[in-house]
Amino acid sequence: MSIENIQTVKNFFAAIGRGDRKALLALVAEDIEWIIPGEDWPLAGTRHGHAGLADLVETASKSIETSTEPREFVAQGDRVLVVGFARGKIKATNKMFEDDWVFAVTVRDGRLTNIREYVDTQALARASQMDASGSA
Repeated sequence: MSIENIQTVKNFFAAIGRGDRKALLALVAEDIEWIIPGEDWPLAGTRHGHAGLADLVETASKSIETSTEPREFVAQGDRVLVVGFARGKIKATNKMFEDDWVFAVTVRDGRLTNIREYVDTQALARASQMDASGSA
């Protein structure tokens, strides 16, 4: 089952890379929970269900330009850990960031049911921060 779960997660990342919302929704459970810890940047928080996923994708497209590179997939049972790297820019500030990350993903019955991102929240918060005058 672990090999199938890894392929499902790889398909999910491929759909993200293509910006294919229909494929994303097909790969996640109706009651998916996506957790991005942190503060001081628009993507942080917990989102639930397809509506939450749609909100996250919309918020991301408005606030960030990024290229994400999953580099390693490790599976045990229904869990897949993905180790990767992202480079991008926060649109509001035009500041660049680099981010090493880990996604802990739960896959059940061929669908992602839970995602918890472990990202460099400091790098993202710094890139999102305006100065005292309100400019980047």
